[in-house]
Order: sequence, then structure tokens, then C-alpha cells
Amino acid sequence: MTPRKAIAGTNLEQAKSHNRRVVIEAIRTNGALSRAAIARLTALSTQTISNIVEELEREELLRAQATLKGARGQPAVPYSINPDGGYSIGLQLDHQLAVGVITDLSGTVRARIERPVDRPTPAQAMPLLAAIAGDLMRKFRFDRNRLLGIGMAMPGPFDVEGMTSVGPTALPGWQDFPVAEELQRLTGIPVTVENDATAAAIGERLYGVARNLGSFVYLFIGTGLGAGLFLDGHLYKGSRHNAGEIGHTIVKPGGLECGCGKRGCLERYVSLRAAYECLKIPDPDHASPELLQALLANGDSLEAWVAQAIDPLRQAINMLELALDPETVVLGGFMPVGVIELLASRLDPLYLSVSSTSARTVPRVLVGAAGKDTSVLGAAALPIFSETNPQFDVLQKPHAG
Repeated sequence: MTPRKAIAGTNLEQAKSHNRRVVIEAIRTNGALSRAAIARLTALSTQTISNIVEELEREELLRAQATLKGARGQPAVPYSINPDGGYSIGLQLDHQLAVGVITDLSGTVRARIERPVDRPTPAQAMPLLAAIAGDLMRKFRFDRNRLLGIGMAMPGPFDVEGMTSVGPTALPGWQDFPVAEELQRLTGIPVTVENDATAAAIGERLYGVARNLGSFVYLFIGTGLGAGLFLDGHLYKGSRHNAGEIGHTIVKPGGLECGCGKRGCLERYVSLRAAYECLKIPDPDHASPELLQALLANGDSLEAWVAQAIDPLRQAINMLELALDPETVVLGGFMPVGVIELLASRLDPLYLSVSSTSARTVPRVLVGAAGKDTSVLGAAALPIFSETNPQFDVLQKPHAG
């Protein structure tokens, strides 16, 4: 694994909130750290670190651990994230399932609820999601003053004519619907909404194989296909929060008809829906990913679909590598892990790209490790993401630590 780059902060007074995020991120990523260790990692002054740590400790976001004995002088006091310093609710809506979790500041799930749905409209889904949030708070008792907000993940693209509510991989009736505003009205809690692939990228970076990576692409294989983009230490969402909708990239001109109106789109070959149709699974609108896992476990062949999917998937990886030069491409989503591993095992040889270098220390493709709840965990992180992930903007200065 490549060595983690030092996170450089700034001593400008107006950058206080940025520096708080830098300190929290350093501790979240590396574990308990002394003030001196934080200063070395962040390139912030010792006084700045002392001020920030004292403030975060007063707010109960950090807590002091047992002291560490040094070679000389006073023993160093390490600081760690206080799990009970804050809580957030994550919600995820998909075609067949609504899932909710409460996580603490460390990301530990304190309660989880799921409810079946059937391609719900906003009128059907919004009361259900609000009820899940309420049930979660009754299931796990905590100081409501510590609730940071609700993060919600749902399939994209958002507000694109002819794509948002059309076809079997889209949810009907959501075009121009004010999701965050309506859910906040129903719950009284601030709400942040993100597409499921972007939320999954957050979840994989916080809890999975991308924990120490600064640039990666998360390919979310669900009913359709999308990509979450984590580049140079921050999420890239695009001008309308639709970056990564590569499922509608044409990989086979004149190929299978897509609900978006084009032919040969990537998600017509690489997605749960594509697998159900290729394998002639009855009632693909209500088929479950577990069906694919059961077929694999029983020794039934998925070869017809794998053979159809593998070259379009190679094309997608090649395009993403050439366009974005990520450290790796992570495969995950609602597709069962065993099936994803089967796909990954067939990818070689990958097409030549800028990632084709013997100097690399991370494989070009990794299978996600955060599991099927990756998106909802990422959604739960949305309300606190600005506190746990520094945004690498003009305030950041280069640091050759």
C-alpha cells in the first residue's frame, strides 16, 4: 500500500474550520495521536494544534487516552475520536428496499432497520423514510442534541430529463422532487442527499479497502450502474451532482436498448438488471441479488452473463483510468460479493492505460470490503463528512512531510 501523504493545514485564523477537519481526519485515519504527532502530520504549529485539540475536547468530539511514556520530559497524551461525540442517521432508498442506520462518530452502527418497497414514488417513500428515522431513534436512545443530521442515498441521476424517472433501473416520479426539503419537513432534522454511488465511495473510504487512498473510483453495481469519484482527497460530484453516471456510456453502438432511449449503454451489460435478464430470471423487477448468490453457491453457471459483461466492464475501467488516473477502481454495490469476485477474476488482461505501470503498489481493481451496507454507511457519514474529511482547496498548502 502506498505511504499516506501528510495532510497539510494552514495557520490562517480564517481557516479554523478547515484545520479542525484536518485534525479530526488525522486522528480518524491514524488512530490515537499526541499533539506533537498531529503537528507533524498536518504541518500546523504546536500552538494551533493545542488550541484545536482543547476546543474539540471541550466539545467532546475528542477524548484523552492513557499517557504515552516518552524518552524524556512529560509523557505524551494521545487523543482519539469520542464515539459518543455525535451521531447521524443514514437512509438508503432503492427499488426494493429502504434501509436506515444510526452511527456514532466512529462509524459504529448503533441501530439498523430495513423495510421492503416496490419501486416507490415520493408519496410512498417519504413517510416511510421519516418513520424509519423515528423508529431508529426509539430503538437506540441517545442525546438528541448530539444528532448531526440525516444523510440519504438514492439512485441517480438527479433531475435529468429522459433519464431520472425512465426505464426499469430508475425510480418513477422523482423528477424535480425536493427530497431533502420534504424529508426535513417530516422529521425536523437537517437532511443531505447524495446518489448511492457517491455515498458508497464515502463508505468504502471510511470503512473499506480505500481507507488510505486519496484517489479512487467506486463502481456501484446495483439495479443500474454508477460510479463514485474520490479524487485528490475529496469527492467529485460534478456541476449538478451527477458525476459518475457512466452506466449510460455507450459501450456497444447499436446494442441492447436502454431505458434512457439510447442503445448499447454500459448498464445494459453490467448491472443486476442485466444479469437477471441475461440469465432469464423470472420477474426481473422483483428479483433479488441473493438469487445470483444462490445460483453461484449451487454451482449453476453464470457464464452467459459474465461473458456478456466482462468486456464492457473492461472498457469502463479503461475509460476511467485514462480520464481520471485513479490509484484503483473498486467494484462493489448490491451485487453479491461472490459474483463481484467472479467478475474481477475474469478481467485480466485489462486494457493498456496510464495505470499499466510496474511501479504501482495497489492493484488496478479491488473488490470492495465494506459490504452491501456501504452506501447507507456513507449516507450516515454525510452529515459529518465535512468534519471528518478535509476538503483540499485553496487553503491547503504543499507539505513534503
